[in-house]
Amino acid sequence: MKTLWLGDLSPTVNTNPFFERKDINTLFSDVVTIFQGNDVNFVNLECVLTESKNKIEKFGPHLKASVNVADTLKMLGVNYCGVSNNHFFDYGIQGTMDTLQALENAGIGYTGFGSDYEDARKNLVIETENEKIAVIAVCEHEYSYALEDRMGCRPYDEYDTIEDIRQAKEKCNRVIVIYHGGKEHCQYPSPRLYKLCRAMVRNGADVVLCQHSHCIGCYEQYEGGHILYGQGNFHFVKPDFLDKDLEKTWNNSLAVKYDTENNAIEFIPLVVRGNGVSLAKDQEKKEIMEQFAKRNRELKEGKWRERWHSFCESMKECYFNAIKIDPIFGHYLDCEAHTDVWRELFQTANMRNEREREGNK
Repeated sequence: MKTLWLGDLSPTVNTNPFFERKDINTLFSDVVTIFQGNDVNFVNLECVLTESKNKIEKFGPHLKASVNVADTLKMLGVNYCGVSNNHFFDYGIQGTMDTLQALENAGIGYTGFGSDYEDARKNLVIETENEKIAVIAVCEHEYSYALEDRMGCRPYDEYDTIEDIRQAKEKCNRVIVIYHGGKEHCQYPSPRLYKLCRAMVRNGADVVLCQHSHCIGCYEQYEGGHILYGQGNFHFVKPDFLDKDLEKTWNNSLAVKYDTENNAIEFIPLVVRGNGVSLAKDQEKKEIMEQFAKRNRELKEGKWRERWHSFCESMKECYFNAIKIDPIFGHYLDCEAHTDVWRELFQTANMRNEREREGNK
């Protein structure tokens, strides 16, 4: 199969009117060309499509857009959406049900959501005459994840998800994992994320794409599998909460083309222009791919660990302040990406104690 995988999409105050008018040219310009000729065009829908005003209790922005967005995505060529992410329950049950109905009405398949935890564990299986692939879309534990007695998104579980991957591989030619997690704005994985992505490949995943970080991370080919630690946004243009210092990394992303038959992967850089996204070209494309290649080398050479630590140090004040605010501290303890930072900043005595001397090994 010829497949295309794209990162986070969320219409904003600036772009929602263009989605409502189905203005494909303004929103996607020449990006429409990469949708052509594929069996699968998959986008992560990082918002709900609803008119509901009933926001859930949470820290951070609540994301929603017009139900007409689904028709616009269909016109673009999207035939599947991942909905396992930390914003898919922002407007509660009504917002979620409105979104699923809008996708169904537009003829777009979706995966990563269920009526409870067990129901959410259903894989998306796509078949052609000669191939069968499984898509497993999971998210970290942040506001939207399904519970034993409540609907929600499919959460990553260190036991169940690995078993799900292993079982999917027994029945399908390829397994693609969409992992919605990792620390926002960090271009390197945490030690936990690095370890779990590799474990997913060892247990049968052919491709692991990490989303949610809102920036392009780094890539490695590991034991025949492909791991991208950060795909960046697909279409998340000028949100009102965006820090100006983060605009450059926020506005670049990678579209991923994957040929399931020969296990070949291709990265296509995209950039924000005006109220839409375009294919990166010339010097802009060269710069994005050179920086990507540099981070890939740092991953291979082990330097990524230093970069991760430096990022955590830059976040120290934010995390220390959270200790003084009980409600947000509870949230910081619930989500894996946040606990990664806690572990880096608050190392135990055991982590700091003297290592065995080289001469005694």
